[in-house]
Amino acid sequence: MLDVVRLRVLLAVARKGSVTAAAKELHYSQPSVSHHLARLEAETGARLVQRVGRGIRLTEAGWLLAERAAEIIGRLDDAAEELAAHVGLRAGRVRLAAFPSSLGTFVPRAVTVLKAGHPGLRLDLTEAEPPQALRLLRAGRADVAVIFRYDDTAPEERGITMIPLMDDPGYLVADRPVDGDLAAHAGASWIAGCERCLTHLLDVCARAGFAPRVSFTSDDIVAVQALVASGLGLTMLPGLALRAHRHPGVEVAEIAGSSRHVYAAVLGEPPHPPPIEALLHTLRKSR
Repeated sequence: MLDVVRLRVLLAVARKGSVTAAAKELHYSQPSVSHHLARLEAETGARLVQRVGRGIRLTEAGWLLAERAAEIIGRLDDAAEELAAHVGLRAGRVRLAAFPSSLGTFVPRAVTVLKAGHPGLRLDLTEAEPPQALRLLRAGRADVAVIFRYDDTAPEERGITMIPLMDDPGYLVADRPVDGDLAAHAGASWIAGCERCLTHLLDVCARAGFAPRVSFTSDDIVAVQALVASGLGLTMLPGLALRAHRHPGVEVAEIAGSSRHVYAAVLGEPPHPPPIEALLHTLRKSR
C-alpha cells in the first residue's frame, strides 16, 4: 500500500521542482525528503526521480504517480474538511475557483455573506478561466468552480454537476456610439479575449456573415477596453466584465443572441458536503 506522507513528498517535489524547495514547503529536512522518495521507489518498484546535474527531475513514472497523488490527496483533504463540517460549519474549508469578472462582481458579495454566516469556515479563492477551473475541480484542488459557457461551447465532461447562476448578455464595445449590428462592422479590426471568448466571437461573426480580422488578443478587460478607447479596434465583452470595469472612453450596445451562461460547477450529484452547499447557496443569492 502506498504511503500518503510519501505521496505528499512526491507531489511537493513535482510542484516545486527540487528537493530543497519541497523540503522548505513541507518543513522537512532535505535528507528526510530524499529518504521518503527512496522508500516510495522501493514500494512501487519504479524509478520515480533521476538526477540532472546537481538537481533532480521526475521520470515519466514519477509524473504519472504525482498526478494520481494530487487526486488522492485532494480527496483525502476533502474528507477531512467534510468531517470538520459536521460540527455545524464552525470549522472546515471550501475552495472556489472563479473567472476574473465574476471575482470582480458577485463572488465577493457571496464570500462576505458566507463568512458572516459561518465565521469559522475557511474559504480559499483562485482566479481561473473555465477550462483551468474545471481541471482544478477534477483534480480535487477546488470544491466549486464558477465558470461560463456559450451555446456553442463543447459540453463539459460527465460527472460534473452544473448549477445555473445567471445569463450574462454580450455587448459590442467601440470608441464611438454603435448599435448591436455586427455585420455593419465586418471590415473593422477586432480585439479578442480568452480562448472560449474568441471561439464565440468567431461563431457570432460567422452567423452575421463575415470572419472578423483579429488584430489583438488579451484576456485583460482593462487592457482590451483601453485598446478600444484608443481606436485600435472593436471587441465583444460580457455584461459582468463591463460591471467589473468600464473605461470612460468606450460605448457599448447589446448584441442579440450573444449571452453566455454562468454556472457553479461541482463534482458528483447532490447532496454535497455542508461547506459546498453553503457556498452554492450564497452564490445563488448573490448574483
